[in-house]
Amino acid sequence: MKAIWKNQIIAESNETKLVEGNHYFPAESVVQQFLKPSGTHTSCPWKGQASYYHVEIEGEVNTDAAWYYEHPKPAAEEIRDHVAFYKGVKVVE
Repeated sequence: MKAIWKNQIIAESNETKLVEGNHYFPAESVVQQFLKPSGTHTSCPWKGQASYYHVEIEGEVNTDAAWYYEHPKPAAEEIRDHVAFYKGVKVVE
């Protein structure tokens, strides 16, 4: 799977985890230079607290377009150290 935004591959892995229709990429498969910390957090009753990244490429920012669960609840342990994308980031095979 590949995550693409602005014609740049920002993540690529054959080992994604599919949860609720979202592909979670192993953190080591994500190009970290495109991620910028965000102060946004949301909560999921079964996964826990999500933290977000902005995706930035060539000065363009896609606000809160990536998220991860630093300390997932036990039911979501498989997505620890994984990152998912949305807001126009295409995830394709």
